[in-house]
Amino acid sequence: MLLKFRKCTEPFGNGGSVNLALQMSLLLVLVAKINGAALNASHYQYQVAGQGTPADPQIAHLLLQDSDMVRAWGTNLTAVSWAHAVNSQQLLDEVLTEAANIDFIEADIVLGKLNGEGEDLPVMAHPPAVVSDLTLSDFLSQIMEFNRNHGGREKGVKLDFKSIEVFEGSLDILDESIPSMSYPVWINADILSGPVEQNKTVPVDADRFFAGCMRYKKAALSIGWTTNWGADFRDGEYTQDQCNAMLESLTANNVLSTGQAITFPVRAGIAANSQEQLHRLVAAVNETNESTLTIWSSAGDYVDVEKLRQLIFGFGLERVYLDVPEELASQLDLGNPGNGASTFKSLFSFSFVSLCFWALSSWLQRI
Repeated sequence: MLLKFRKCTEPFGNGGSVNLALQMSLLLVLVAKINGAALNASHYQYQVAGQGTPADPQIAHLLLQDSDMVRAWGTNLTAVSWAHAVNSQQLLDEVLTEAANIDFIEADIVLGKLNGEGEDLPVMAHPPAVVSDLTLSDFLSQIMEFNRNHGGREKGVKLDFKSIEVFEGSLDILDESIPSMSYPVWINADILSGPVEQNKTVPVDADRFFAGCMRYKKAALSIGWTTNWGADFRDGEYTQDQCNAMLESLTANNVLSTGQAITFPVRAGIAANSQEQLHRLVAAVNETNESTLTIWSSAGDYVDVEKLRQLIFGFGLERVYLDVPEELASQLDLGNPGNGASTFKSLFSFSFVSLCFWALSSWLQRI
């Protein structure tokens, strides 16, 4: 890592003829160009670069200028609170009536039966379950009604599709619902096989998934890898090949020509071992699309807390959503960032590291 920083910062060294102020200006221009972002000490707002139809600027990654959510979070995306696996009517009722502090509702969708009867249809359940008392249609309509009647307390929605069949079977429902949503909506799927030698879960077909998502430019794409991890795992990473495969899939399906917001859900214990690869992926995507990480973890997963904390502050609190058990969140102690204290510092840290990775890659391609 030290050699990489020395190599990419050498042209700006003390021996150069450009004064310090100009050096910083040039660096910020490069960072803004490479990451597709504007840097500001008090506020960060993404500016879409490149060709194509941009995503709705009021929706992209929850950075809503007039939103109560943003006034509450500032640019600290780790402050977003989650209700996870809201896959029943009881759990949805609890989130909508009792959990006023919840910002985002995450739920899983499978093809199954409502109350065990009738034909298969999109219902809220996590495999291997295929029976639910809540359909996708009712789930969305209830949240829409709540948000309509509770200004300032709106909930965002993350829809986790467990197969390509249920996603394509949900398109008519999404066609009817998403255009009426004035609040954040994410469409999630694991589209690639990932760590660690993961072969138990079949990924959602990427080409078919992206083809359907092109209908919903206002939604953010949450796209990840299937994973294999647990309490006894220590070694494993998102490899460079796996990150390259994600970038290739985005390119092949023209996602990087839309400016659509993207978040990469990464498993905490694995992401902690994958800082360099994830920096390269996000830096490449940020040339055209605003992108972030969403760090998640299952209860009982092994996580190297210090390495994960370094990753989070390396990217910056304004580029990382955190959906992990309370015990892990407490251990991370994100309210005490140390040298990464300010919003500007954490954003600059992300941008500078991304710049170095990009510069190194460009240099290697020329030799």
